Amino acid sequence: MNRLSGRVALVTGASRGIGRAIAERLARDGASVAVNYAGSRDKAEAVVASIVAAGGKATAIQADVSRHEDVKRLFDETERRMGRPSIVVANAGTFFARPFAEMTEADFDVGFSVNARGSFLTFIEAARRVPEGGRVIGFSTCLTLQGLPALGLYQAGKAAVEQFVKTLAKELGPRRITVNAVAPGPTDTEMLGPARRKSAPGDTPLGRIGRPEEIADVVAFLVSDEAGWVTGQVLGANGGIT
Repeated sequence: MNRLSGRVALVTGASRGIGRAIAERLARDGASVAVNYAGSRDKAEAVVASIVAAGGKATAIQADVSRHEDVKRLFDETERRMGRPSIVVANAGTFFARPFAEMTEADFDVGFSVNARGSFLTFIEAARRVPEGGRVIGFSTCLTLQGLPALGLYQAGKAAVEQFVKTLAKELGPRRITVNAVAPGPTDTEMLGPARRKSAPGDTPLGRIGRPEEIADVVAFLVSDEAGWVTGQVLGANGGIT
């Protein structure tokens, strides 16, 4: 399938997990993919090699999305190497868990640095650079619905992404750019700890955890022409968790 042929996709945090699955799926659909990473160069290069081996086009670009200068350079370098991105997936994120009674002011900055600030800065550049008819995707979590103990900062950072998406969808709508968020449930990645990996299947009617490829399928739909009437939404890909 080459429904994204001729398009350039920029995926942040794409060296592993859900980000890798998204990069590989968009490449299979025909897009040229910029694989962003912060520090895992070898893993990012492995993603590129996988895409190229399957007949796709990809390049790895280092950038810390919590730094605006890095994000600007990321977009500049993507355009220089592959062309102007019409698809931007702000997937980069970090997991942070600590009870309020044990938190410090510094924890706030850690909790919001990538999840909220990184998405915020990526959205700024996407708003300035994505051409008419483009697609912008952010990432939230099903945990914004649950308010679990020790996850206040993580949930709040992701909730901020949802609000950015709803506003940005209205701002970019006149340019026919859709903006949506995906909110995964427990997914089989390095981020899912042993205890949660054991308990999560009991939280969903489907009785299992999700696969990164299933989240990538949702992203593939949202960036397609078929999703042209979907914008400003937060789509739960969580096996039925409410």
